[in-house]
Formats: sequence, structure tokens, C-alpha cells
Amino acid sequence: MFFKQRQRLGMKPGLERIHGLLNKLGNPEEKMTAIHLAGTNGKGSTLHFIKAALMANHYQVGVFTSPSFHGLRGHILLDDKMIPESELISILNKVYPYVSEMDKVGNGPTEFEVLTAVAFSYFAENGEIILVETGMGGRFDTTNSFHPILSIITNIALDHTDYLGATREEIAYHKAGIIKQHSPVILGKIENGPLSVIVEEARNNQAPIYRLGEDFYFEKNGGKIIWKSGDGKHSVNLMMKGVHQYSNVSLALQTLKLLEELDYNLDWLQAIDAMEKTELPGRFECVHRKPTVVVDAAHNPDGIKAFLHTVQKHYPDAEKHVIVAMFQDKATEEMLHLLNGYFDYITLTSFDHPRAWNPFQIEVEHFSNVKKINTDYIDVFDHIIADEKIYFITGSLHFITEARRYFLENV
Repeated sequence: MFFKQRQRLGMKPGLERIHGLLNKLGNPEEKMTAIHLAGTNGKGSTLHFIKAALMANHYQVGVFTSPSFHGLRGHILLDDKMIPESELISILNKVYPYVSEMDKVGNGPTEFEVLTAVAFSYFAENGEIILVETGMGGRFDTTNSFHPILSIITNIALDHTDYLGATREEIAYHKAGIIKQHSPVILGKIENGPLSVIVEEARNNQAPIYRLGEDFYFEKNGGKIIWKSGDGKHSVNLMMKGVHQYSNVSLALQTLKLLEELDYNLDWLQAIDAMEKTELPGRFECVHRKPTVVVDAAHNPDGIKAFLHTVQKHYPDAEKHVIVAMFQDKATEEMLHLLNGYFDYITLTSFDHPRAWNPFQIEVEHFSNVKKINTDYIDVFDHIIADEKIYFITGSLHFITEARRYFLENV
């Protein structure tokens, strides 16, 4: 109920509130050893590869990520276990008086700011290495309130343009904000324009840069990749589907190399074995058989392109039926044009969230393969269960969370 009430505050830019709240709590973020991840796509997969490798090497790994597939406690994980309810309540009891104090002066922290303060308080006492994923952007994102041992920026693409800017350079400015003084930064493949913005930020912070394709790289070799960095060379055969995962696992491998240089002991065979077996919920995940239902959180144009590439590779002859629900502030028309050119049958639906779109406002005459609109996604799912077809479900990660819950828990 406490967090539900704070949702009415929505998103508020700036780091003043989170810094104020953390300060009142004794600055728990200063007691964490953490890695910060930003990027338009791929940060979740990269995080999970790193987590699996470190856990295989017996490190206690904390994760703070958003959104969550498992409710409130699912944002805060320690060795893949959600923060215990008793621990959550105990920390909230410490946080609540300060939140009330800030509310009274009209500077109340948002739901995500409170959650971040809870997570950092928990990880100040638990976890050897913490992996923190930005919520949106980076520079003014609530998570950007600690000094990481290294930062990762997976890529730069157009997304959240209402908040982050309409160009890749503007978006890069936000992502680059996670770079901190003297802390190395690992970069995925980034175009020259946005790259120059990030390089300038790194230079100003005297932060060493390691670029995919320049300082480390991978080569495809059949169904696996050969990764190289300096005198390091490893072969990786991923279980996770999608060629875009080759870049993500390469970033994770470079992270391990830098951690080793920071005196973290690693058994590379154990690390790679764990990475090869890694699967990520909601990323081209089969959640049901008969009918086959595959969910993929492709929530921006680049994500949709990667999703379509993976569909073609693994289901080239499938009858192409997709169910879609997105946030209204996304590049919905561009994404629908991409889907419309690929899928023969498109169903538009929606979900319970303040930012969820109203598909009835879509000008469907521009999308010839949109055959059905039904804002009740439960009703849509109920009607496909009796089929023997293959269904794909894509769009907002919040929607994919609901879809996973329906098929994994109720069917």
C-alpha cells in the first residue's frame, strides 16, 4: 500500500531527492562495491551473464533491476533470491520517517527513489558485488547516486525520446552520465556521433574506455563465438537465442577481465559454463507449449528488429501471429510498421499501467495486418489457448511480465 500510494508522484527528474534520502540513511551507497549498467537495449542480458559468471565463482552477487517479474521484492535480488520480506520491512521502517519528513516539505521521494534507497541499504550489508541497472537514461536516473568500480554502456538507440531527447547524441549524453571519475567504462558498438559524446565524458572523468570492436571483439564460428581481448581468448556457445546476445556476452566477458585485473579471482571455465547456460526471462522465452507461446520484451525499434531477426532464425516457417502492447510514449508507429511488414496477423491489446497505450487510438488503416484490437489481454490469451499455432507476444516489459504470469502460473 505504501508503494502504491507513491506511484501518484510518477517520475520526477533530478537526483536531489535520492541524494537527500541516502544522506539521511547514512549513505549506504558508499558501502557497496557495484557495477553500473546503462544502454537502450541489452543491459539486462549483459547483467545476467555477469551475474551467472560471478555466482559460478562463488561470489555473493546482488542485483537491482527494474521492472520486476516477481513483484516488489523481485527488484532486489541476492544470489537470485528476492530480498526477504522481513528484511524489506525492517529497512522500510528505517526509511519511512525520512520519507515522511521529506513529504512534509513538499519534496517527497518517488516510488522508485524509495525502492532504490531500500536496495542500497540492503546491499550495504549484503553482497560482495552488486549489479545495478539504470531505470531510464543514466545521468538523472535515480540509480546514478553511487560511484561504481566500473560502468557499462551497452548501446545507444532511440527510446524514451520524450525524456531523453530525439537524437542519439542527446540520448548518449544521458547514458554517459553514469561514467565516474577514474572508473573504467565498457562500451558496446556505438555510432560515431553518440560515441564522441561518451568519449568526451570519459575524458573529463579520466575514465579508461574499453570498446567492443576496438579493444575487444568476437568472431562468429558456427553456432558459437570466439572472444578476444589482449592476450585473452575464449570460446562461448550460448543457450540464449538471438545474435544480439553475442555482443552482450562479449561485454560481460570484458567485465570479467577487468574484474580480474582488480584482483578478483576467477575460474574462467566455470564462468563461461555458467554464461553459456544463462537464460533471461522475457527475452525470446517460450512460456507455453500447445500452443507454442514465445514472449520477447522488444520495446523500441532496435529491439523489434532484433526480435524479428530471431523469429526468422528459429521459426522461419511459422504462421506469423503476434500480440502487442506498448507504452504510449514509445515509437509505437515505427514499431508497428516493422511488425506489419513481417507478421500476417497482429492483435493489439493493452495492460494496466498509467503509460500503457490505448490501441483504439492507433490509425489502423496504416497497418494492414492489424486484424484485431482487444484491450483485455486476459481475454486475448484465453482465446489462443485452444489453438495449435505459434504465437509471439511482444512490447513493453511490463506487459511481458503480465503475459509470463498468465502462462506460467495460470495455464
